[in-house]
Amino acid sequence: MSAADPRTAQLIRDGRTALGIEFGSTRIKACLIDADDPSHVLAVGAHSWENRLEDGLWTYPLDEVWAGAAAAFSALVDDAQHRHGVRVETIGAIGVSAMMHGYLAFDADGELLVPFRTWRNTNTGPAAAELSDLFGLNIPLRWSVAHLRQAVRDEEPHIGRIASVTTLAGYVHERLTGRRVLGVGDASGVFPIAADGSDYDERLLALFDALAPESVPPLRALLPEVLPAGGDAGALTDEGALLLDPTGLLHAGALACPPEGDAGTGMVATNAVAPRTGNVSAGTSIFAMVVLERPLEGIHHELDLVTTPAGDAVAMVHCNNGASELAAWAGLFSRFAAAAGAPLDSDAVFDVLLREALEGAADAGGLLAYNHLAGEPIAGLAEGRPLFVRTPDSVFDLANVMRAHVYGVFGTLALGMQVLAAEGVALDRMYAHGGMFRTAGVAQRFLAAALQAPVAVGDTASEGGAWGVAVLAAFRRTVAVTGERAFVPELHRYLDDVVFADAAASVVAPDVTDAAGFAAYLDRYRAGLAIERAAVTAL
Repeated sequence: MSAADPRTAQLIRDGRTALGIEFGSTRIKACLIDADDPSHVLAVGAHSWENRLEDGLWTYPLDEVWAGAAAAFSALVDDAQHRHGVRVETIGAIGVSAMMHGYLAFDADGELLVPFRTWRNTNTGPAAAELSDLFGLNIPLRWSVAHLRQAVRDEEPHIGRIASVTTLAGYVHERLTGRRVLGVGDASGVFPIAADGSDYDERLLALFDALAPESVPPLRALLPEVLPAGGDAGALTDEGALLLDPTGLLHAGALACPPEGDAGTGMVATNAVAPRTGNVSAGTSIFAMVVLERPLEGIHHELDLVTTPAGDAVAMVHCNNGASELAAWAGLFSRFAAAAGAPLDSDAVFDVLLREALEGAADAGGLLAYNHLAGEPIAGLAEGRPLFVRTPDSVFDLANVMRAHVYGVFGTLALGMQVLAAEGVALDRMYAHGGMFRTAGVAQRFLAAALQAPVAVGDTASEGGAWGVAVLAAFRRTVAVTGERAFVPELHRYLDDVVFADAAASVVAPDVTDAAGFAAYLDRYRAGLAIERAAVTAL
């Protein structure tokens, strides 16, 4: 262990810290930061998990939620001990983030009625279409209200027992604090938010309740309270502390920020909460968030209307499939290296393959890669079939193969972003985060070509939403400390002046050749969706 900084060790002992925990699609991550200097990451921990397909629906068992949370926190405690020579026992503030949307329904005793239904499920098409027509705005398949309405339409037995509906972040937060609340960003993936960004839209609540007044209680009673960033979301209880740290050494009392979805915490992690800014988060799914200056003129099935954690309007392009297929191909090459007697760890394999992609043709040599492991609503696909396609005259070499796969990660996203561009939405800069951006200058460069906009990647890009929700927890602590005695900054000002004031970021502008090459690739990609549809039918 290297020599520890006694000042850092003392601030950890004193609890002048903020803890963020994010439940992502493949990893549960914990991140501890200095609450007064949120750019200073003190310790991290992680735990891997995977969704499973049960009875045709994607889910995670709730016991794995708590086993994973405890494992991630334990790894963070070990990291703090190794780095700073001190055990984490007191925390000043805490925040929870998780994959947005989905459906967790409970009875009056708090018992889960059906297995957690994740954002990845596409069985809610009839309900989403019905609600979109009723509300006059796009209701995506993965939104909680679409799941609830579909269950009512299907006359599922659990409907008569529902007492509450929430998201994964809302569920975890309630168990940790006893408060049934949601941050407005996460709430905007449950039910549409009013134009002022403060609460659910009352007119639309009434329309929903009128659909089937005898099936479920009024929707307002089922849904969590909506809170903005900095709002009072309770504090870590003794029971909650034991869930995170079964050793019993973690103290209760940490102030809690409103729980958020991974889209909102990704915006915070990239300082993309002001108009004309946006961010791209790439993981198991990939999505772009663009903060709007004005309402959109049309209704587009490719675009969700959600909010920032502060309640500002956001257009979201959400794709169910992100970097998982790219990771699967990297795993193939990793195994080849091991079988050849020259094993490489996964980061090294990704680094080699991504750098090789730079040597590929601008249009990926005529190759096509579809990353559709699951259905993709933007592409009109209810199910997914990963495909790699080439013609006899395609240039089939490793560089083009890897460029095609990276382009494939951004393919459906680019289709959705073209709809936003047609609305005249202007962007000054897009910020990117996620593991695939750790190799400098590759995925970032290709994303700039795909979006035809400058793309920035910061030092915290790989920490992602766990760091973002830790920042929101630090913001909650700042509001609590200064709220009665001094000016409380707005979230975007807090990020600019406190969190990102000295942050370094690399910015890559679109390369003309890359942009033309990606445009040619996207034309083939759009035409080739017919192959995807045929594969879903045939296989």
